Amino acid sequence: MSGSSSKSETTVGTTSLKAPTRDGTVTLQYPLLTKSNYSAWALKMKVYMRAQGVWDAIEPIDPNEEIETRKDQMALAAIYQGISEETLLVLAEKETAKEAWEMLKTMHMGAERVKEAKIQTLRSEFEGLRMREAETVDDFATKLTTIVNKIRALGDKVEEAYVVKKLLRVVPSKFIQIASTIEQFGNLQTMTVEEVIGSLKAHEERLRGYEDEKEEHILLTKAEWKAREECEGISNSSRGRGGSNWRGRDYGRGRGRGRNDGGRGSDNNHQEKKFDKQR
Repeated sequence: MSGSSSKSETTVGTTSLKAPTRDGTVTLQYPLLTKSNYSAWALKMKVYMRAQGVWDAIEPIDPNEEIETRKDQMALAAIYQGISEETLLVLAEKETAKEAWEMLKTMHMGAERVKEAKIQTLRSEFEGLRMREAETVDDFATKLTTIVNKIRALGDKVEEAYVVKKLLRVVPSKFIQIASTIEQFGNLQTMTVEEVIGSLKAHEERLRGYEDEKEEHILLTKAEWKAREECEGISNSSRGRGGSNWRGRDYGRGRGRGRNDGGRGSDNNHQEKKFDKQR
């Protein structure tokens, strides 16, 4: 087709597909479905098929409207490009893209009861989340958003405001001040999780800078204290030597006085005896 847009091209059995654009073509690399990545795979496939213009074959805007055969086969071809040969054999008898999509959904997500059980488990896990004192904002935010996305992928709604309030409610004590500020002055009904995470990360960086300065000050104080102890040790050693000399001098003077007193006492006795004889 000539003109401003190019014609779509697909190749079954490969992982690339050319989507129409105004200026040319864009090659889309389809993800491969595994036993553990269905939620992420389904989200990516939905976006890719929308870009290709064939998602209506899976979720028609008007359920009563008949899907074009070409569009349906293009969507089915896209699904085949994102699955293994093993899975392809399971879908061999599915003639429409919607049938194939629903089959994969049932295989990986289970029936409705299993789906509800998974949602309840994830919601319990979400409610039980608490941010540990030593945990970083990034680590906890990843944990939180992963659970939320899994719940949403199962078709259950989780309001953004609910997640924001949960995040502010479970932060440790060092984030209480910033969490209270956000709750008082922010609009929690319109605020996004990303905005709250950004504010918490900024506060975390300030705390980290303060702790580094405090640690440096403590180390400096220890060094000063050690130097002070060394100075006091030298001073005490000097005083010890001086005290010994002082005691020696006192002892010497004491003994000298004792001898002189003894001498004077002997002279007095001698004079008294001499006086008695004269009498």
